[in-house]
Amino acid sequence: MKKLLVIVAALATFGCSKDLGGDVAPINVPSTTTLSGNITATTTLTADKEWTLKGYVYVTDGATLIIQPGTVIKSDISEKGALCIERGAKIQAEGTAAKPIVFTSGKAAGERAPGDWGGIVILGRAKTNRTSEPTIEGGIGRAYGGTDNEDNSGVMKYVRIEYAGIAALPNSEINALTFGAVGSKTIIENVQTIYANDDAFEFFGGTVSPKYLYAFATADDDFDFDFGFTGKVSFSISRRDPAFVDTGDAGNGIECDNDGTGSVATPFTRPVLDNMTLIGPNNAAALSNHNLAMRWRRATQFEVSNSTFIGYMKGGFSLESIETAQAYKDGVSTFKNNKIGTYTPNAALNFISKSAVITSADVKTKALADGNSEIESTDAEILKLEKPSWTTGWTRFPVKGQ
Repeated sequence: MKKLLVIVAALATFGCSKDLGGDVAPINVPSTTTLSGNITATTTLTADKEWTLKGYVYVTDGATLIIQPGTVIKSDISEKGALCIERGAKIQAEGTAAKPIVFTSGKAAGERAPGDWGGIVILGRAKTNRTSEPTIEGGIGRAYGGTDNEDNSGVMKYVRIEYAGIAALPNSEINALTFGAVGSKTIIENVQTIYANDDAFEFFGGTVSPKYLYAFATADDDFDFDFGFTGKVSFSISRRDPAFVDTGDAGNGIECDNDGTGSVATPFTRPVLDNMTLIGPNNAAALSNHNLAMRWRRATQFEVSNSTFIGYMKGGFSLESIETAQAYKDGVSTFKNNKIGTYTPNAALNFISKSAVITSADVKTKALADGNSEIESTDAEILKLEKPSWTTGWTRFPVKGQ
């Protein structure tokens, strides 16, 4: 578990470039602490007040939302809030390890629960693989995408997102943090989700490359990629809660599709994942919807290296379409220098091929040949992590209802 400890240390100590509350004077501070409707001009949320999102709040093209370190933003209870940064708008949310920015439920401590509010949506002008302009899910209905892969939607550092995720419409949810075609000049580092009621981090197209993400106790997928995402996710962690999972969709560490139909639209969804640690629910047999560490589904591609996937009972690595399997067999997708093991060591569970292109045994042989050092694991050490010492700084160990 040395890699896990190193990554957690990085999460706790990684610095930020500047303190927006210290050397930058607040701009256009709202006269009321309840935010609703559109934010059309550059606006600062100061740390000396507690702010409330009432319904869907949109930061529109040309506006920047500045959030000082240590600021707390809660959701209205009766009209669940969500924050959308539209194309051409920016968010400047630079917390610190000592003063994280917190988005959370509006309920009192001890009463909070997953799904108490919507979440945060950032939209940009980078490429997707859609032939027409898409709109983001979750009832938000705002367009995203374009041709500028270097688009800049701002900065998020040391931000904690608690109890988010609502199903606005059937099969159309707001996740804890959603990226729609966000460009590579956007900086996302040290962002933590706690008890997301849908996905923790979902990427629809775009090229943004976050670092130091941490998803704890996600209901659905920790990392979800779609619509031609080609960015890189580095030094990130997820840990499942054995007693919590979506009762509808199966909850995975990673779920990835080129799109929902399995088309071969380009650019192909091809996340680059490096130094990831995904910890499954161990022996949570009673909750059958806990699923796979990695689910590579419809016509997708990937690059995974230097990562650890442990604690999943149903399997570690699954190829689920002919196109996905062919890309891995041909070396277009790569899986190198990783540790993978199910809770009960079993090669058939670790590698699953649901395509005639390549068998599970062939997948394992290829993975070993490509430089993987450890394939099977008893995951015995994971039992020592029932309550890890992630209690310092911004990465406090969360408890449901806090």
